[in-house]
Amino acid sequence: MIPFNTALHKVLHYANPIGDEEKNLDQLLGFHLAEDLKTKFDSPLFDNSSVDGYCVKLLDFKGTLPIELSLIGETKAGDKSNKKLTEGKTIKILTGAQVPKGTDAIVMKEFTKEKNRQVFFYKRVKPFENIRFKGEEFKKKSKAINKGTKITPPVIGLIASLGYSRAKVFKKPKISIIVTGNELVLPGKKLSSGKIYDSNSYALTSCLKEMGIASYKIQRVKDNKTTIRKSISKAIKSSDVIITVGGISVGDYDFVKDVFISLGVKTIFTKIAMKPAKPNYFGVINYKSQRKLIFGLPGNPVSSILSFHQIIKPALLKIMGGEEVTPFKVKTKLGKEVKKKKGRLEFVRGIVSQSNGKLEVMPTKGQGSHMLGGMINANCLINFPKEKSFLSKGTEVEVDFIDWN
Repeated sequence: MIPFNTALHKVLHYANPIGDEEKNLDQLLGFHLAEDLKTKFDSPLFDNSSVDGYCVKLLDFKGTLPIELSLIGETKAGDKSNKKLTEGKTIKILTGAQVPKGTDAIVMKEFTKEKNRQVFFYKRVKPFENIRFKGEEFKKKSKAINKGTKITPPVIGLIASLGYSRAKVFKKPKISIIVTGNELVLPGKKLSSGKIYDSNSYALTSCLKEMGIASYKIQRVKDNKTTIRKSISKAIKSSDVIITVGGISVGDYDFVKDVFISLGVKTIFTKIAMKPAKPNYFGVINYKSQRKLIFGLPGNPVSSILSFHQIIKPALLKIMGGEEVTPFKVKTKLGKEVKKKKGRLEFVRGIVSQSNGKLEVMPTKGQGSHMLGGMINANCLINFPKEKSFLSKGTEVEVDFIDWN
């Protein structure tokens, strides 16, 4: 049994990108860039106005307000500016339009009044006010977006504004989920005595969808060593990451670990000093010169989904080219005392909220590894250190945010 941080470190050591590919602009969402993107030109490409208003020269603003200037033209977004501003004159300009030569500043329309081709100004301006300068955000050939950046809607907007119609991204892994158990019944079917509904396959595939991973297969198999071996062997050939659920403890029908060994999987660890989800398998196998990652999760619903969030998700993010792959952590105060046995790091499901302007975390009801009700209300996992058995109300604790909330 190894500490949680050691287990995570070992998993991330073996998790690496599996290649890259080019995608069109409208296909990039959710991927991570596999290259730095540099600018092809200065951005902005030319001096332009940040407001609707009037171009002025500062020399015209030495007198008392209102200042009166003659209107000699208009420029709007998309116009090629060949106008030049001289003293005593003004040019109307719309947001995004190229700034005419000779302009010292732009006065917002709200502080002016136009009448009979004359414009009256009721506010003074500072030099260069309301002007966005050429190259003020990015200079030509400078790095605009770093390799490894997750492509979100704003990133897509920036890529498009730089003139790219395609970009190189890291490939997303192909996943196989194999759920074992004689007791499992599909939701919607009638339950007979001793049976339970399969929730793990649906919860885990939802985790993959939430990450933007669409290439996955689900297999549901009975507790039969031959059947399990056939399913895992098939998954190793077709997938980059294999996730099994159930059958990894020490029961008479827990065959999964034995099957891994018989197939030549190199075992990295079989237990983690954490609660829930102490039985937790990780191994690797090479197939046709490609390393496959093998995860064996416990069958309890909370244990499997928590293991995914804390261990598998960081590994998948790293495979996908991500750099910040572990859950976002903050420190906050406990709103209620908690107890446990020493010896294992415990992830207590909790709810972080504001109380009197400060963050506070409360444990949810239902902390059993089979109790999904306590998980659905949680927005974080309280890190209860292995060497502690009691944390009083008001103790500062570290929490991992559950980001599907």
